[in-house]
Order: sequence, then C-alpha cells, then structure tokens
Amino acid sequence: MAPPEEGAPTGALKEAARREIDRHAENLIRLSERLHADPETAWEEHRAAAAVPELLDRAGFEVTSSYLGLDTAFLARFGSGPVRIALCAEYDALPGLGHACGHNLIAAGAVGAALGLAAVADDAGLTVEVYGTPAEEGGGGKIEMLDRGAFTGVDLAMMVHPAPVDVAEARPFAVTHSRISYTGKSAHAAAYPETGINAADAFTVAQVAIGLLRQQLPASARVHGVVTHAGDAPNAIPERSTGRWYVRAETLAELAELEPRVMRAFEAGALATGCELEIEPESKPYAEFRTDETALGHYRANALALGREFAPPGQAARMNRASTDMGNVSQAVPAIHPYIGIGSLPATNHQHEFAAHCVGDTAQRALLDGAIALAWTGVDRGAAGG
Repeated sequence: MAPPEEGAPTGALKEAARREIDRHAENLIRLSERLHADPETAWEEHRAAAAVPELLDRAGFEVTSSYLGLDTAFLARFGSGPVRIALCAEYDALPGLGHACGHNLIAAGAVGAALGLAAVADDAGLTVEVYGTPAEEGGGGKIEMLDRGAFTGVDLAMMVHPAPVDVAEARPFAVTHSRISYTGKSAHAAAYPETGINAADAFTVAQVAIGLLRQQLPASARVHGVVTHAGDAPNAIPERSTGRWYVRAETLAELAELEPRVMRAFEAGALATGCELEIEPESKPYAEFRTDETALGHYRANALALGREFAPPGQAARMNRASTDMGNVSQAVPAIHPYIGIGSLPATNHQHEFAAHCVGDTAQRALLDGAIALAWTGVDRGAAGG
C-alpha cells in the first residue's frame, strides 16, 4: 500500500521511512522473538534494557543507559530538528505469564519506528527519541521517569500496543496498585488455636467486604487482586498474609473517592481478626488517557493506508480500557496509544494463548505495520511543525 495522499515532500519522506523499516525487518523480528523467549518482570528487565537499544546504537543514536538513575531504563536520541518525537518502548513481562501482553512487540515496534524516522529526521525537522520504559505492569516506570524529568518538551509521545484487534483510541482506567499485608500470631491449629491471630482470615473478611461493596460501586469501577501468601502449614495458624490489589475508576478524581472505600474493607479484616494491617502503594496512581486528537487522526489514516481495519466497539475491542502509565505521560505531553491487532481471538491479553500469538507471521505483520504507522505519524507531526 502507498502512503496516504499528501504533498510530494511528505509522501516521499514516508516512503523513505518505510523503506528503512523494511530494511531492518529481520532484525526487528529477531529482537521481538528474543524478548519473547526471555521474559523479565518489572524492574528486572536488565537483558531487555541492553538488547532493545542495540539496533539504535548501531544506527547512530546516542544511547544513555540507566537513564535518570533507573537501572532498566534508557534514552536513545537521533537528530536535532525542532520537533521532538518520543517513542515509548515497553519490555517488561507478566509474572507467570511471560509476554502475554505483547511488550516484546511494543519494544521492537518502537525501535522500528525510530529507525524509520531517523532516516528522514533532517528533512522532516525531527529529533527522534526512544524511551526505554520499565515496569509498566504495575510498577509505574513511566511515572518515575516523568518525576525525574523525562519527556519534558516532547511534541508527541507515541507507542502501539498489541491487542486481539485494532483499536485507535486508548481509554484506560485510572488505577492504584497496593500491597496489602496482615500480621497476626502463629499457634498450633489443633492444640492451642485460641492463642493464635489468623492473618489468612483477615483476607477472607476483606474479600467478602469487597464483594458486598461492589453492589454500590459505579458500573465502570474495577476492584481485583490476588493473595500471594497466606500461611505455610495447615497445622499452624497463619501469622502473616500478603496480597496485591488494584482499584480502577474512570478518572483520577473518581479513583480518589473510590479507593478509600475499598481500603476500609481491608481495615475491616484487621478489625475482625485482631491483625495489624499495612497498606503500601506499589507506584503512584496511573492516570486516565488524554488523547492528542490530531495525531490520532494521522495514525488512523496511516494505519488504514497500510490495510489495517479498526474493530467496532465490543468485547473484542475492550483492551483499549486497560490501564497504563502512558496515561500519565499523556497528561504531561501530547500523546497517542493505539492498539494493533494480532489476530489472537478467542485469546485475549494476559492469557498464555495470547502470549503464543505474540510471535509468528501475524505478529510480525503487526510489528512492522505498527512501526510504519508510528513513523508516518511522526512525519505528519513534523510537517505540521510540532
């Protein structure tokens, strides 16, 4: 497919960017497959943070490792044009599920788009920046980077995320991530049960309270979590239990009203059992997304020109509601976060079956199409002057 019809200079730049991405196709696919085969979880992505910028370094990008003091973050920069385009590379995996959200494709797609834009940066008036962003799956890596000065002055931040089908606009929930801990007292469960304080029971009470609370929550609210530890032996009263819990709402403002109600359910568990309760945030809250409509329009046109088809609203398209710390980036600078389909249905994100679809022919096509569509959107932004 040809680039969207435009003025000859912009069309020529897009075609040059596409040729450069196609030239690197095998290396981009190899990078994606390398990440997929070697998943690393949040804040532990040491091998990924070294592997992802390798192609950029060889292409002349200035690469800064351990960016802003974060061991598994990086910044790669090319060009000196007045319009700064930021591409976000995520590469953390899910505990127990590997790359079941396709971050291997996100990282390789960001690298591909950057290589395409670097080939035309001088003529397009661009500075191209790739941000290696760790710990999206609950750790808030981009929020840490924002707090340390990343993305300042960027004209457009972009990434493309795998999903079962193509969806242009991100509409993620705001979310908080909390680590919950109860401390009780151990005792022999048969001989001296009355001397124990049961930390596992505290979670049972809390989860019952949350279940009852759901009737009074807004329809769009989400409350969910896992108990990660609740005792060691059946004949000993559990003296410690831990869990991880997420609370989601449409906006940060709504979340600020909702979260205290959920936390009171955990307080109820402590009160009922006599346990001590500790609630520790795992990151700052993730924000809702503020879409740059002009850039999204460019992406949509560019994706359609590549033969992509956007899904109608419905269950298959609901991945665009998933929370992301890219929402916080969008509150600071213009941003888009489209989703690209990998033909995985009935498998959806965060399933082993979805991880299996994040490599192979359809995933490769999505990787290259996503890279080209992002690069073309960057060219469009440069043509508009920022």
